[in-house]
This record gives sequence, C-alpha cells and structure tokens, in this order.
Amino acid sequence: MTKPVEPKTVTPSVPDRLLAEATRLFAERGFERTSVQELVEAAGVTKGAMYHYFTSKDDLLYAVYERVLTMQMARLAEIAGNGGSVADRLHEAAADVVMTTVENLDDTLIFFRSLHMLSPGRQSEVRKERRRYHELFRSLIEEGVREGAFQDGVPADIVVNQYFGAVHHLGMWYRAEGELSGAQVGAYYADLLLASLRTP
Repeated sequence: MTKPVEPKTVTPSVPDRLLAEATRLFAERGFERTSVQELVEAAGVTKGAMYHYFTSKDDLLYAVYERVLTMQMARLAEIAGNGGSVADRLHEAAADVVMTTVENLDDTLIFFRSLHMLSPGRQSEVRKERRRYHELFRSLIEEGVREGAFQDGVPADIVVNQYFGAVHHLGMWYRAEGELSGAQVGAYYADLLLASLRTP
C-alpha cells in the first residue's frame, strides 16, 4: 500500500519573516521603540541577513506600507475593470477594502502611528500610492453619477473622504474575536455607502 504523501512545509523567506515580525512589533511596541536587534531575534535571522534585504529599519517600515498598498491597489484595479454594473463594482470595492484592512489591521495601526517616521521622500511615495487608490475608487462613484445610478448632490471627493475616514478607524475598534468577520463588516459598510449614493 502506498503511503500518503505528506504536504511539504514551506518555510517563509527571510524578507517575509522580517516583514511579519516588523509588522507585529511595530504595532505592539511602536516603530521607534523597536530595535533592530529585537527584529532580527524575533525573525530568527542575523543583522547581516536583514541588511542584505533592507538597508535600515526605515526600509522595513516602508516595506510594511508598500506591501498592503500594492495588494489593495491590485485588487481594486481588478474589481474596477470587471464587467457588471457600476453599483455592483463599487459595492465589491467598498467591501473589499474593509475586509483587507481588517485582515491587515496591524498595518493600519502602524500607518497612522508611524507614517511621520519615514523620510520625507518615502512619506510622499506612500501618500501618492494611497491617493492613486482613492482616485480609482472615486472614479467608480463618478461613473455611477454619469450613468444616473448615483445621485450627484454630494461631490465624489467628500464621499471618498467620509468613507475612508471610517475605514481608517477600523483599527480603533475592530476586534478579531468579536461577533462580525471582516467580510461581514465590509458588507455592512458597502451597503451603507450604496444606500447613501443611489438615486431616489
């Protein structure tokens, strides 16, 4: 009788381990109170290995931001480019950003606590990428207004700022052990957004 093949355990790469531990430690202790020594010990690597992939702690902080921003932007671009009504696409996009924010809640906490710790150039890059996301999200609202699916009484910029203000505060109150999953919260948020936009 053939013995069943056991699944292989994939060991995370050094950069992935460092990013995971940096995210955890920066969220728990704060960027400025986490030392390079604590990072490499938590990741189980040497300082030499860390500096092979990241030139500094600042480099790691930027990578934490970049990882989630890149992932969310790719998902939004795919949703926006899909077929279907603009209302369905906006609902999916609105729910998705809540779900992915909840799934990466430590990153959200770090974003608001430590963005000012990045170099000015990197702060600018992070804000530029976030602005690209908001502009694509806004374009769905504007498309709905042009088609008559959404009312045009409130400027799209105001809608986007209000919605993402609520999304960015998820880290202040959401708890994974609570009654609602990230997907459920996302659906509620998206329902509320679409209800406020639909033409009476």
